Amino acid sequence: MSDIMLIKRRQFLGGAAAVTALAVLHPFSANASANQVHLRFMETTDLHVHVFPYDYYSDKPTDTVGLARTASIIKEIRAESTNSILVDNGDFLQGNPMGDYIAYERGMKEGDMHPIIQAMNTLGYEASTLGNHEFNYGLDFLMKALAGANFPVVSANIAKEMGANPRADKTLLKPYVILAKKVKDGAGNEHDIKIGLIGFVPPQVMNWDRKHLEGKVQARDIVESAKAYVPEMKEAGADIIIALSHSGIGEAKHTDGMENASVPLAQVNGIDALMTGHNHLVFPSEKFSGFAGVDIAKGTIHGKPAAMGGFWGSHLGLIDLMLEKDGNEWKVVTSTTEARPISKRGDDRKVTALVESQEDVLASVQKEHDETLAYVRRSVGKTDAPLHSYFALVADDPSVQIVSQAQQWYIAEMMQGTKWEGLPILSAAAPFKAGGRGGPDYYTDVAKGDVAIKNVADLYLYPNTVRAVEISGAQVKDWLERSAGMFNQVDPGQADQPLLNPEFPSYNFDVMDGVTYKIDLSQPSKFDSDGNVINEDANRIVDLQFDGKPIDPEARFVVATNNYRASGGGSFPGALGDTIIFEGPDTNRDVIVRYIVDQGTISPSADGNWTFKELEGTSVVFDTGPNAKQYAGDVKGVTIEEAGEGDDGFARFRINL
Repeated sequence: MSDIMLIKRRQFLGGAAAVTALAVLHPFSANASANQVHLRFMETTDLHVHVFPYDYYSDKPTDTVGLARTASIIKEIRAESTNSILVDNGDFLQGNPMGDYIAYERGMKEGDMHPIIQAMNTLGYEASTLGNHEFNYGLDFLMKALAGANFPVVSANIAKEMGANPRADKTLLKPYVILAKKVKDGAGNEHDIKIGLIGFVPPQVMNWDRKHLEGKVQARDIVESAKAYVPEMKEAGADIIIALSHSGIGEAKHTDGMENASVPLAQVNGIDALMTGHNHLVFPSEKFSGFAGVDIAKGTIHGKPAAMGGFWGSHLGLIDLMLEKDGNEWKVVTSTTEARPISKRGDDRKVTALVESQEDVLASVQKEHDETLAYVRRSVGKTDAPLHSYFALVADDPSVQIVSQAQQWYIAEMMQGTKWEGLPILSAAAPFKAGGRGGPDYYTDVAKGDVAIKNVADLYLYPNTVRAVEISGAQVKDWLERSAGMFNQVDPGQADQPLLNPEFPSYNFDVMDGVTYKIDLSQPSKFDSDGNVINEDANRIVDLQFDGKPIDPEARFVVATNNYRASGGGSFPGALGDTIIFEGPDTNRDVIVRYIVDQGTISPSADGNWTFKELEGTSVVFDTGPNAKQYAGDVKGVTIEEAGEGDDGFARFRINL
């Protein structure tokens, strides 16, 4: 939705407008007649246990997340509205350290309340559906958590027992609910209306959470389930039907078992509007420009109003419906949609909060918030070596190694039972905190010993999600050639030449575990800093081996990485969005925490699987943080020596090639 459209809506709605003012100002209410009802659907989605505006990984407040902030917009909408309904679209139970604390530390006994459910009860939700992350802790945990909800949770395509067709299934939860509501029309007359809400989750949960679900439940295709149940809802008296689709906005053509099925779902006859999610995006927005069947100006999918309210409480999805009674039937005559944000980012990239937290929502989970803070600040495992990134750009590095190991561990499990099971799994990871513009203190530095959850933010700065791609041996080599653009070309026999290319960002310096290789600095880079080929015949990557033998250019490999890289971020050969075979629902941070918990004690010392090719009589220099001095003697594969002071507070070191 354009900024102009949003401004016009705000002119109509006015944050503190009373209901009487709304009747004059709101475009729907102003025009509603005695047989017309203005009904507002509010949606949260992908909350992932974010109630407080707090980043538990970095252990500090933030203005960009939190249901307590979204609650202020909910309060505003209710004050503006004669008729409103609040629903959630799934992925509420897992996704930050509070969720892990409840699942792994405190536990859920019969009668216990989950904090996200407490917060949702406080806000008076009227229904929810399941997201894929609701299954992350197992079915027993899920059912105990849902038992505390003061609202129905529906899911149509997950069955404990499958019948000959979806209507014959014994579903895990009720497939739908029909809410009997009393609403007021434009003249103030009261009417009875039955609102049907049906929920869907990606069938990929059977792969993502196989260990929890296999042999216990089965998943059906989303569109297949909708086509079966929507007519039943009509038969049961539903006047209008809203799909709670925890499934993203993707391809228009329906394929069986598709993950992001909201576009073909909108074509199912009888569905009047859709709440969407799972993408962690906002709809309407330019992100979906050009998608078949999607009109971002009108906020519709195949002509039906739809909304997606971001993630972690960042937005409230809002669908306004004008309903008209025609005989005994209600029909949608017009609609608008938007997603209202809780914060905005200015041109200077600074974040400004647009709303304050609601105190009653904060209070409902204050105890669990305090317990989570204690949880993230204490050890969840140990490291038997320091985790630092001082030499991450010049040698195999422990801080990158642990990220790579965690990704490889996770993808190995995810590939089980798929057609890629048995293919070699490599893992690509890059250093994020590696000096540069961040300054001489901008490095990961976790001491040997206890590792707390908040240390994971030091290892992995961004909330990326895990991806896997399938590529050839030739693409593995070119991936590494692209990464080797980090280094300047050097002249053999010359001393103290600058090593690092200042135009090359550290997050594009991927190290790939599972293969061994050397980088020949006497060769020019094959790619420029933007990923364009500039030296077609350059070969910086030499002695590239897999399993002790030269890599076969035709061999196939699975590479664990993140969503940014796999979808084309950095323009890496083999990672341009067309080789993705697995889109994990978990963030890389969550995977690292799980890995540390699983291992107990991690051994992140670098294995030296890459180094520079020897160039006799040649040395290079580079700058890093001054605290690097204590670790210089531990680096594998190269000999590093101090070379004086660098610029702007950095320390300079030398490598003799």
